[in-house]
Amino acid sequence: MLAKDPVPADIPDRYDNGTYSPFRFFSAEEWARFRADTPLTLTEDEVRRLRSLNDPIDLEEVRRIYLSLSRLLSAHVVSSQGLFEQRKRFLNMPNETKTPFVIGIAGSVAVGKSTTARILAELLSRWPSSPKVDLVTTDGFLFPNAVLQSQNMMDRKGFPESYDIGALLRFLSAIKAGQPNVQAPTYSHLTYDVLPDQFRTIDRPDILIFEGINVLQSRNLPEDGKIVPMVSDFFDFSIYIDADEALIHSWYVKRFMRLRETAFRNPESFFNRYATISEEAALAIAEGLWANINLKNLRQNILPTRPRADLIIEKGPNHLTETVALRKL
Repeated sequence: MLAKDPVPADIPDRYDNGTYSPFRFFSAEEWARFRADTPLTLTEDEVRRLRSLNDPIDLEEVRRIYLSLSRLLSAHVVSSQGLFEQRKRFLNMPNETKTPFVIGIAGSVAVGKSTTARILAELLSRWPSSPKVDLVTTDGFLFPNAVLQSQNMMDRKGFPESYDIGALLRFLSAIKAGQPNVQAPTYSHLTYDVLPDQFRTIDRPDILIFEGINVLQSRNLPEDGKIVPMVSDFFDFSIYIDADEALIHSWYVKRFMRLRETAFRNPESFFNRYATISEEAALAIAEGLWANINLKNLRQNILPTRPRADLIIEKGPNHLTETVALRKL
């Protein structure tokens, strides 16, 4: 939750609603008013198609939260383009081309990152200027299962060390350098593995949404002052999707049990073995995966990155937004 991190009594909590916070906090109702005259360009059927399993987001939630967010992001993109034009004149480089505006989306498993990313991608692409918007997730940058198994790291999948950071940084470097036809590796949630030799081509979009649990992760800095790039260095704006730990736990387990009745029944599914065991046994496995992998990753690696975001969306028990925190300028 946004305002419940423990701090010593004599130190102000800089992330609460008080004087020292770098954020401004808005209820969902307050935030909804900032949409002004932003048109709703999605239909209920499209929202159902875009939302993830067990995510109840509907057209009203898009109207309340995402139209205002789309309007805010539009302002940031326009400001970025204006600054670029000023710098181009300053440097006397008339042929310089603007590089993509990159939006990072972070948060725990099962909290709704993918839904947020897909909804935003659709809304942004429907601005009157018709920008080209691409969406890439960090799943494709995981090491293949064979590599993780050889290093006894399957139970660390999703932790920072399970990603090919070099490949991830090379991808974002190429995007921010304005290179054409940058290759992004792809991932199958069915086989729970990176798809070998399968890539998506990202060709100089106006906006790139980059979504993943650890995209705001920092790195240890060298003592010699050498450049050590971080994923978030390439972001122009970052969003963290937040909820109480107990809620995320509940959503994760419910999603696992729902998948057991759907995707896991596919013989090609990595988790097919869970579709045939008893409900009690499957529930025990879901609880174990949460406690031993996802909860540890949340506490150790994901939640500590929350204060680094530009905007935090906090969800309530019904999976809908209750509070929005926007970093002050």
